[in-house]
Amino acid sequence: MDGLMRHEMTDYHLSPVTEQPRIERRSAFLGLVELFSLWRRRIRERQELARLGERDLHDLGLSRSDVYGEIGKPFWRA
Repeated sequence: MDGLMRHEMTDYHLSPVTEQPRIERRSAFLGLVELFSLWRRRIRERQELARLGERDLHDLGLSRSDVYGEIGKPFWRA
């Protein structure tokens, strides 16, 4: 009987304590993954923008100074 009660107490005690931090850690990890993905996308898009020619920029309605302003930003800034 003593073994059964310890098992029930252990399950009851550990379940609420361990589940919540696991969920918070996972959501924090996913948030970081999304943030890093966003930063990589900004880097890639700014590199592509820098490679565009004058005709392409004209088609987009952008000037070369617009491009310099955008590619001069750090990757963490929108």
